[in-house]
Amino acid sequence: MEAVREVIDIVLGYIHSLMQSIRVWDVLDILIIAYLIYRILSVMRKTSASSVIKGIVLLLIIAWGANLLNMNVMTYILRQVFQMGILVLVVLFQPEMRKIFEQVGNSRLSFFYRKRVDHEGIENVISNVGAAVDAMTKEPSGAIIVFERSVGLNDFAVTGTKVDAQVSSELLQNMFFHNSPLHDGAVLIREGRLLAAACMLPLSNNINLGRDLGMRHRAAVGISERSDAVAVIVSEQNGSISVAVDGMLKRHLSVETLEMMLRSELLNNSSQKKKKKKKKKTGPNMKKDRR
Repeated sequence: MEAVREVIDIVLGYIHSLMQSIRVWDVLDILIIAYLIYRILSVMRKTSASSVIKGIVLLLIIAWGANLLNMNVMTYILRQVFQMGILVLVVLFQPEMRKIFEQVGNSRLSFFYRKRVDHEGIENVISNVGAAVDAMTKEPSGAIIVFERSVGLNDFAVTGTKVDAQVSSELLQNMFFHNSPLHDGAVLIREGRLLAAACMLPLSNNINLGRDLGMRHRAAVGISERSDAVAVIVSEQNGSISVAVDGMLKRHLSVETLEMMLRSELLNNSSQKKKKKKKKKTGPNMKKDRR
């Protein structure tokens, strides 16, 4: 028992000395590095780079085993390979690294930046978009409607025609009419106003997308990968409704489901909760008045 107590005292003393030597900046440093590693892995996990990472881990295990067994030739070859590893990684992961830097550059801390949302205006826009999409599904007429959020889309807006008009169902239907000069391309909506039309969007490189998807769907997924925008797609072939958010595509939606998704993505959750609480509070009062 005395030996166990001595071991426990030694361990506790070591932990105590370690806690005294750790500073607040050390903890912050570890948290930042852990967050960066998590972001890099989360981006690469959705691409083919994950298999390359597995290969690198396997080479590291082989190098450790070769060094442990004193395999000089294997150790020398792997050492030379790892010396050139940085250049090889830059070449292999060039698309993924570009995507990571774009996300870091476009990201904004919500604690320091809070955008006021005109809820009534956004509700009006959503209802007009829903009415336009409902009409276009019956023709059918292809369309891409992109809602800008915190990440600016000026680079894509300049590729189209500047409009700067109030969003209405009739205007959207006229723009995506078959013979309209603004039919090809996407419509960008910023802060409840129609910013530009006939805009060119980047195509997605996701190999997991179905082969039956056309250029509109791939462009919508591409802009949702490059930014935090919400893209609504109407298929010209069968009139189906889809929504692209964060690189994910949700297909075969109804108009009611589309409007619900747009409200959840474009409106603040806090305001929706407040509205629900107000409804719950006013419900019993109304019943009492009726009684």
